[in-house]
Amino acid sequence: MLKTIKRTATKSTGGCFAIVASKYNQRYVDAMLRAARKCLVDAGATKVVVVRVPGAYEIPVVAAKLARVHTPPLAGIICLGVILRGATTHAQHIGESVSSALAQIQLKYEVPVIHEVLLLENEQQARERCLNRNHNRGTEAAQTALEMAKVMASLDEGDSF
Repeated sequence: MLKTIKRTATKSTGGCFAIVASKYNQRYVDAMLRAARKCLVDAGATKVVVVRVPGAYEIPVVAAKLARVHTPPLAGIICLGVILRGATTHAQHIGESVSSALAQIQLKYEVPVIHEVLLLENEQQARERCLNRNHNRGTEAAQTALEMAKVMASLDEGDSF
């Protein structure tokens, strides 16, 4: 059973956020994108940059470039995609490659990279996680990005925990 998303009142530190979203399985990704963007804007993000890419496999190269060159520096990068399993292991390979690359990007550039490239068994799981307001992973991703932006800003300021 899916856990209902707790809607938090996290406010932005005023930073700029990027969302890199796949065009593949567009219906599901678009729903996550709308939810993530709304959450960031409602929280007071200064700017939300959206970049669309053909598929999930293309997300990491764009996330890396944004982390490296965006001015002002990004407070966080949200990566959205939906990979549906098929009869072969292709989806598994894509999911593992994307996961590994996104982890490397956030460590290299010290920018929070929020991983919501979902590897799902079927369309029912996609509907539940992307189209259902109570379980929309786009909202969850944005809330995580906002929280991580605060953590990183706090570390930059030398605050102790």
